[in-house]
Amino acid sequence: MNRRDCIALVGGAAAAWPLAARAQQRAMPVVGFIHGGAANAFTGRIASFRAGLSEAGFVEGQNVVVEYHWLEGHFERLPAVLADLIRRRVDAIATPGSTPASIAAKAATATIPIVFGVTGDPVALGIVASLARPGGNATGINFLSSEIVAKRLGLMHELLPKAMRFAVLVNPADATNTEATSRDLKEAAHTLGLDILFFNARTADEIDTAFAAFARERPDALFIGADGFFASRTSQFATLAARDRVPASFSTREMVEAGLLMSYGVNFADTFRQVGNYVGRVLRGEKPADLPVQQPTKFEFAINMRTAKALALEVPPMLLARADEVIE
Repeated sequence: MNRRDCIALVGGAAAAWPLAARAQQRAMPVVGFIHGGAANAFTGRIASFRAGLSEAGFVEGQNVVVEYHWLEGHFERLPAVLADLIRRRVDAIATPGSTPASIAAKAATATIPIVFGVTGDPVALGIVASLARPGGNATGINFLSSEIVAKRLGLMHELLPKAMRFAVLVNPADATNTEATSRDLKEAAHTLGLDILFFNARTADEIDTAFAAFARERPDALFIGADGFFASRTSQFATLAARDRVPASFSTREMVEAGLLMSYGVNFADTFRQVGNYVGRVLRGEKPADLPVQQPTKFEFAINMRTAKALALEVPPMLLARADEVIE
């Protein structure tokens, strides 16, 4: 072999290496992950999602590629994101903690497997045929956030027995969840004899505007509707609630750890793990139609005693004893 041929051979091999690497990457299954919040607010939940994938034998970057799409409250981006994923025929779509993305994904494709996490009844939402046998191309987790709205309001009433006027903040961009939350809250408030005032926010600026409205209306407490975008605004909510001395509740304990008064809801880290596990099982060849929709069996009730003391609130001992987590 002469020198020119040798150089050509080496050069050709070098040029082929990147192509081989790209081909190997394409050979790995691709998962499109869609969430309505912001990436920096969910590092713990992403770790749980990856742990679920690992349980099913998949490690991100080694034998599966996960493409993350964080909407940051801009649900108008959904059609374009889904169109791109479907055009490229990704192997699965994961929508943990995002009812709008779950509904949109189901409407967009009947063939690509979808593993969802929704706050409402997925049968009523038209995503699955039944909980036990979903049928079709979708399965996942029902967070039951909508169903426990009345329970959370009841706990707030126990914690704040003198509070009669409750502000409720919902995200109209998550229309399905907002409608269910509003309906359930109206019924629960009527039963408890409470007045509720509804406010909307779909952006960070609108959250600020809503708190300015609270200052004018002077409600006794704030009920923040369960929402993926709201969940990514932990620091903002904690700062505003502390500034305005508003007793506030949310559906996740992370908000209480940040400074809100109380929370009641599912362990969202565990539900993200379950979504990851189902995605892995689908990639192994199991059919979403045969994987029953899972529902949480444990709910977390958390109270921030530092916040309670700052608000000069006395927490009933019996209620304190029922809390799963008390932040001193």
